[in-house]
Amino acid sequence: MFLAAAAVLMLEILAARVMAPYVGVSLNTYTGIIGTVLGGIATGTWLGGRAADVISPNKLLGPILIVGGLLTVTSAPLVTALGEHLHADSLIAIVALSAATIFLPALVLSGVTPIVAKMQLHDLKVTGRIVGRLSACATAGALVGTFGTGFVLAAHLHTRVILTAVGIILVGAGAILWWRLTRLRPLAVLLIVAATLAASGTAAGVGGPCRIESGYFCIRVFSAPPDDSGRVLMLDDVRHSYVDLRNPRNLVFDYAKAIAAAMQAQAQPGKPISVLHIGGGAFTLPRYIAATRPGSTNTVMEIDPAVVDVARADFGLHTGPKLRADIGDARVLMKRERPHSYDFVVGDAFAGRSPPWQLTTRQFLIQVRTLLRPRGAYLMNLIDNGQRFVRAEAATMEEVFPHVAVFDLPGETHNHVLIGSNVPIDVAAIAARAARASFLTMPVAGARLQHFIGDATVLDDDFAPVDQLVG
Repeated sequence: MFLAAAAVLMLEILAARVMAPYVGVSLNTYTGIIGTVLGGIATGTWLGGRAADVISPNKLLGPILIVGGLLTVTSAPLVTALGEHLHADSLIAIVALSAATIFLPALVLSGVTPIVAKMQLHDLKVTGRIVGRLSACATAGALVGTFGTGFVLAAHLHTRVILTAVGIILVGAGAILWWRLTRLRPLAVLLIVAATLAASGTAAGVGGPCRIESGYFCIRVFSAPPDDSGRVLMLDDVRHSYVDLRNPRNLVFDYAKAIAAAMQAQAQPGKPISVLHIGGGAFTLPRYIAATRPGSTNTVMEIDPAVVDVARADFGLHTGPKLRADIGDARVLMKRERPHSYDFVVGDAFAGRSPPWQLTTRQFLIQVRTLLRPRGAYLMNLIDNGQRFVRAEAATMEEVFPHVAVFDLPGETHNHVLIGSNVPIDVAAIAARAARASFLTMPVAGARLQHFIGDATVLDDDFAPVDQLVG
C-alpha cells in the first residue's frame, strides 16, 4: 500500500511536466490532472474491493502491481503519442489527455488498498486498528512520493527516467509477491521481469519533445527564417521569444515592438535608461535596449536558471555590470531593489499562457511603482483571447497608476500591452512608432478605457483567478 500510494502521487506530480508541451501548465492543467487521478483512485478502490470479494486476494495482489507498473512505464510515451495530435489547451483537451494516460495506472494501483485490507482483516475486534494502520501506511507513501518527487527527484532526474524506474520497481515487487503468495515458479517470475525490462527499454526509447526539462518548463529552441540568425525559444507550448543573433534591433514579435515603441516614446531621446525585466526568456528586449541606447542598464529577474543557461548557450547572452540576471521569484527579489531606481519595469513572465497570478495583483503593482522613478512606467505583456483578464488587469493598474493605456495587438496570439505610468502617456506617439515598425496597434485610453474596463474586478492577493480569466 505504501509503494502503490507513493507511485500514484508521483505519477500525479510528473503528469503536469509530461503534458506541458501539449497543453501548457496552469491551474487548469493541475485541476484536470488531480481530478483525473482522484477519479482513478475512487474507481480503483471500488473495483478492487469487489474483485477481492470474488477472487482470492493472494492471487490478485502481485498481478495488480505488475499491471500498474507497466501502465506507469508507458504513461509518458502515451502522452507523447496522443499529445502530438492535440492542437488546443482547452479544458476538454486537458482532461482528455490526462484521462487517456494517467487514469488507468491510478485506477489499477488504487485497487491495492481494498485487496490488502481483505487479506489483513480476520477479526472484527481489531478492524479499526488494522484499517487505521493501513490507511496510515498509504498516506505515508503518498507523502514520500509527493515530497520526494517534487523536492528531490524532479530536480535531478528526467521525468521519463523517474516514471520508468517507478514502473520497474512496481513490477519487481509484484513479481515477488506473486511468487510468495501463490508459489509461482521462479522461471515465470524471471520471464515477467524480463518482459517488463524489455517493455521499459522500448518505452524509454520514445523520447519527449523537450530539449531541456527544467523544474519549470519544457524548453526547446528552433531556428527561424529568413536565415540561420533567427532563434525561437519555446517554453512548454508557447513561443516565448525571438532573437536575431546578427541584429538585436530586429524585433519580430509584435508585443516586443509595442513595448519598444512605448519606451522610445516615453523616454528622453538618445539617453541611457535603466530597465527592470520581470521574466527573462531569450533576453530579446535587454539586447535591443543595449543596442539602441548604449550605456543603459538592464536587470532581469528569471525564476528558472535553465532558461538563463539556454539564453547563454543558444542566444549569445553575456551578462555583466550593464546586464544582470537574478534568479528567483520577482515578488521576492524586488524587495531587495532600491526605490526609484528604474525608468521602466517590463512584465513579461508567463506560466503557460498566463502570468503567474502573484505578478498581476494590486499589491504587486504597488511594489513596481515604488521602484519607478517619477517619470517611470510599467509595461506589461499579456495574452487573453476573451478580454476578461486584460480588463481586470487594466482595472487593477488604475488602482495604482494615475495614467493607464491598453494596446491591443491584432493577431492569433491575442497579445495586449498595458502601460501604467506616473506621467501622461503619449498614446499617439506610441501608435505612430508602431506604424513605422510595420505593425498596427489599437490604443485604448481615457474615456474609452473606462468603457473598456466596465465592471471588471480588481485583482488582489486574496483574489486573482488569472487562469480562469484567461481560459
